[in-house]
Amino acid sequence: MKKDSGSHQIKVLLADDHAVLRDGLKLLLSETPDIIASGEAKNGYEVLEKVRKNHFDIVVLDAAMPGLDGMETLKQLVIDQPRLPVLILTMYPEERIAARFLKAGASGFLTKDSASEELVKAIKAIFRGEKFITPKLAQKLALDFLGSDKQPHELLSDREYQVMCMMGAGKRISEIANELQLSIKTVSTHRTHILEKIKLDNNAQLIRYVIENKLIE
Repeated sequence: MKKDSGSHQIKVLLADDHAVLRDGLKLLLSETPDIIASGEAKNGYEVLEKVRKNHFDIVVLDAAMPGLDGMETLKQLVIDQPRLPVLILTMYPEERIAARFLKAGASGFLTKDSASEELVKAIKAIFRGEKFITPKLAQKLALDFLGSDKQPHELLSDREYQVMCMMGAGKRISEIANELQLSIKTVSTHRTHILEKIKLDNNAQLIRYVIENKLIE
């Protein structure tokens, strides 16, 4: 059932581990009378706690947060609050990870560099019960759907994919463990599975694979 935002102030929960970005989004939304940033969260655990205790119409969720990351938070939200729409924001090029989030239940997907132009439009569309993706992403997803062959990295789990991209950016196992709040042993296990699934032998080959497939900027 579609909603009418004209008679309702849309309550948004902003979830990002960077206070500066949350402040920027709040300032942006403050210019739109029918949207209010009525809550903030700096990690996935806070998101889950706040949606249990308060009413929100939409969650704007950072794709990459420490601890319980965007994907894991989204999956839990779908279970706990299946009628609460989630708009994903990411610093990564949208076409590289969007399909994973949309399949997991996200209602929309935006890159942070396009948020200033598209965020209000996306929130209003999602509140009306629509999905929101940019035309560029829609074209990419259509082309991927028409293609029959899967890339090796598409076989990775969401966490493995995240670890692979961080390794591809040159981060060490210890750095990744610290950022994701995982043990070094767990990250090392993910690395082993990644190399096995993509059929690579070492970190240098993995970095080359990530760069050649344009999985990071």
